[in-house]
Amino acid sequence: MSNIRIGHGYDVHRFQKGRKCIIGGVDIPSELGLLGHSDADVLLHAVADALLGAAALGDIGRHFPDTSPEFEGADSLVLLEKTVELINEKGYSVSNIDSTVIAQAPKMAPYIQQMRQNIAKACNIDVDCVSVKATTEEKLGFTGSMQGISAHAVCLIEK
Repeated sequence: MSNIRIGHGYDVHRFQKGRKCIIGGVDIPSELGLLGHSDADVLLHAVADALLGAAALGDIGRHFPDTSPEFEGADSLVLLEKTVELINEKGYSVSNIDSTVIAQAPKMAPYIQQMRQNIAKACNIDVDCVSVKATTEEKLGFTGSMQGISAHAVCLIEK
Protein backbone atom coordinates (compact mmCIF):
# COMPACT_ATOMS: atom_id res chain seq x y z
CA MET A 1 0.00 0.00 0.00
CA SER A 2 1.39 3.37 -1.02
CA ASN A 3 2.05 6.09 1.53
CA ILE A 4 1.28 8.83 -1.01
CA ARG A 5 -1.94 9.01 -2.99
CA ILE A 6 -3.45 11.46 -5.45
CA GLY A 7 -7.17 12.03 -5.96
CA HIS A 8 -9.31 13.94 -8.44
CA GLY A 9 -12.80 15.29 -7.85
CA TYR A 10 -15.38 16.92 -10.08
CA ASP A 11 -18.80 18.36 -9.34
CA VAL A 12 -21.45 20.43 -11.06
CA HIS A 13 -24.62 22.16 -9.90
CA ARG A 14 -27.21 24.02 -11.93
CA PHE A 15 -28.32 27.54 -11.19
CA GLN A 16 -31.63 28.12 -9.41
CA LYS A 17 -33.33 31.40 -8.50
CA GLY A 18 -34.08 31.77 -4.82
CA ARG A 19 -31.07 29.70 -3.69
CA LYS A 20 -27.81 30.91 -2.16
CA CYS A 21 -24.60 30.77 -4.16
CA ILE A 22 -22.21 29.16 -1.70
CA ILE A 23 -18.80 28.29 -3.10
CA GLY A 24 -15.83 27.30 -0.98
CA GLY A 25 -17.91 28.00 2.11
CA VAL A 26 -18.46 31.61 1.03
CA ASP A 27 -21.96 32.99 0.45
CA ILE A 28 -21.40 34.96 -2.76
CA PRO A 29 -23.94 37.67 -3.61
CA SER A 30 -25.75 36.55 -6.77
CA GLU A 31 -29.22 36.58 -8.30
CA LEU A 32 -28.78 32.87 -8.97
CA GLY A 33 -27.84 30.22 -6.45
CA LEU A 34 -26.95 26.57 -6.86
CA LEU A 35 -29.49 23.77 -6.72
CA GLY A 36 -28.71 20.74 -4.58
CA HIS A 37 -29.80 18.59 -1.66
CA SER A 38 -27.18 20.18 0.61
CA ASP A 39 -25.99 23.77 0.26
CA ALA A 40 -24.76 22.73 -3.24
CA ASP A 41 -21.21 23.98 -2.68
CA VAL A 42 -19.72 22.74 -5.94
CA LEU A 43 -16.12 23.47 -4.93
CA LEU A 44 -16.24 21.71 -1.58
CA HIS A 45 -17.97 18.71 -3.16
CA ALA A 46 -15.17 18.40 -5.72
CA VAL A 47 -12.56 18.65 -2.94
CA ALA A 48 -14.35 16.01 -0.86
CA ASP A 49 -14.55 13.68 -3.87
CA ALA A 50 -10.82 14.14 -4.55
CA LEU A 51 -9.97 13.25 -0.94
CA LEU A 52 -12.32 10.26 -0.85
CA GLY A 53 -11.01 9.02 -4.19
CA ALA A 54 -7.39 9.29 -3.07
CA ALA A 55 -8.19 7.13 -0.04
CA ALA A 56 -10.23 4.67 -2.17
CA LEU A 57 -13.33 5.46 -0.10
CA GLY A 58 -15.76 6.01 -2.97
CA ASP A 59 -17.43 9.36 -3.51
CA ILE A 60 -19.40 12.00 -1.65
CA GLY A 61 -22.73 10.43 -2.67
CA ARG A 62 -21.78 7.19 -0.93
CA HIS A 63 -21.06 8.88 2.38
CA PHE A 64 -23.54 11.78 2.26
CA PRO A 65 -26.38 10.59 -0.03
CA ASP A 66 -28.81 13.11 -1.49
CA THR A 67 -31.61 10.70 -0.57
CA SER A 68 -30.93 11.15 3.14
CA PRO A 69 -32.94 13.75 5.07
CA GLU A 70 -29.93 14.03 7.41
CA PHE A 71 -27.99 15.89 4.71
CA GLU A 72 -30.77 18.12 3.38
CA GLY A 73 -29.47 21.69 3.46
CA ALA A 74 -26.19 20.45 4.96
CA ASP A 75 -23.24 22.83 5.30
CA SER A 76 -20.62 21.44 2.94
CA LEU A 77 -17.80 22.67 5.20
CA VAL A 78 -19.11 20.22 7.80
CA LEU A 79 -19.25 17.48 5.14
CA LEU A 80 -15.64 18.26 4.18
CA GLU A 81 -14.60 18.03 7.84
CA LYS A 82 -16.32 14.62 8.04
CA THR A 83 -14.54 13.59 4.85
CA VAL A 84 -11.19 14.48 6.41
CA GLU A 85 -12.13 12.39 9.47
CA LEU A 86 -12.82 9.42 7.14
CA ILE A 87 -9.42 9.63 5.47
CA ASN A 88 -7.74 10.17 8.86
CA GLU A 89 -9.34 6.90 10.04
CA LYS A 90 -7.46 5.16 7.22
CA GLY A 91 -4.22 6.74 8.45
CA TYR A 92 -4.02 9.50 5.83
CA SER A 93 -3.74 13.24 6.19
CA VAL A 94 -4.20 15.93 3.58
CA SER A 95 -0.98 17.33 2.11
CA ASN A 96 -2.29 19.74 -0.49
CA ILE A 97 -5.28 20.63 -2.65
CA ASP A 98 -5.40 22.33 -6.04
CA SER A 99 -8.82 23.29 -7.37
CA THR A 100 -10.55 25.23 -10.12
CA VAL A 101 -14.04 26.72 -10.20
CA ILE A 102 -15.51 27.08 -13.69
CA ALA A 103 -18.15 29.83 -13.82
CA GLN A 104 -19.11 32.59 -16.21
CA ALA A 105 -20.56 34.46 -13.23
CA PRO A 106 -20.42 35.45 -10.46
CA LYS A 107 -16.80 36.54 -10.34
CA MET A 108 -14.78 34.49 -7.85
CA ALA A 109 -11.64 36.62 -7.43
CA PRO A 110 -12.85 38.68 -4.44
CA TYR A 111 -13.68 35.48 -2.51
CA ILE A 112 -10.80 33.14 -3.33
CA GLN A 113 -8.68 33.93 -0.24
CA GLN A 114 -11.63 33.20 2.08
CA MET A 115 -12.35 29.97 0.16
CA ARG A 116 -8.72 28.91 0.63
CA GLN A 117 -8.90 29.67 4.35
CA ASN A 118 -12.16 27.74 4.74
CA ILE A 119 -10.78 24.68 2.95
CA ALA A 120 -7.50 24.79 4.87
CA LYS A 121 -9.31 24.95 8.21
CA ALA A 122 -11.66 22.07 7.32
CA CYS A 123 -8.71 19.94 6.16
CA ASN A 124 -6.39 20.82 9.05
CA ILE A 125 -3.67 22.15 6.73
CA ASP A 126 -1.93 25.46 6.18
CA VAL A 127 -3.61 27.87 3.77
CA ASP A 128 -0.41 27.78 1.67
CA CYS A 129 -1.28 24.15 0.89
CA VAL A 130 -4.60 25.11 -0.74
CA SER A 131 -4.97 26.56 -4.21
CA VAL A 132 -8.29 27.83 -5.56
CA LYS A 133 -8.39 29.16 -9.09
CA ALA A 134 -11.29 30.38 -11.19
CA THR A 135 -11.93 30.53 -14.91
CA THR A 136 -14.74 31.09 -17.36
CA GLU A 137 -15.44 29.01 -20.44
CA GLU A 138 -15.62 32.06 -22.70
CA LYS A 139 -19.44 31.73 -22.88
CA LEU A 140 -19.15 28.13 -24.15
CA GLY A 141 -20.80 25.05 -22.68
CA PHE A 142 -23.26 24.89 -19.81
CA THR A 143 -21.17 27.08 -17.50
CA GLY A 144 -20.56 29.62 -20.23
CA SER A 145 -24.25 29.82 -21.01
CA MET A 146 -25.00 30.43 -17.30
CA GLN A 147 -26.75 27.11 -16.68
CA GLY A 148 -24.54 26.26 -13.71
CA ILE A 149 -21.10 26.06 -12.16
CA SER A 150 -18.58 23.23 -12.08
CA ALA A 151 -15.38 22.57 -10.15
CA HIS A 152 -12.37 20.27 -10.34
CA ALA A 153 -10.02 19.41 -7.49
CA VAL A 154 -6.82 17.41 -7.18
CA CYS A 155 -5.31 16.43 -3.86
CA LEU A 156 -2.35 14.65 -2.35
CA ILE A 157 -2.79 12.64 0.83
CA GLU A 158 -0.03 10.93 2.82
CA LYS A 159 0.40 8.39 5.59
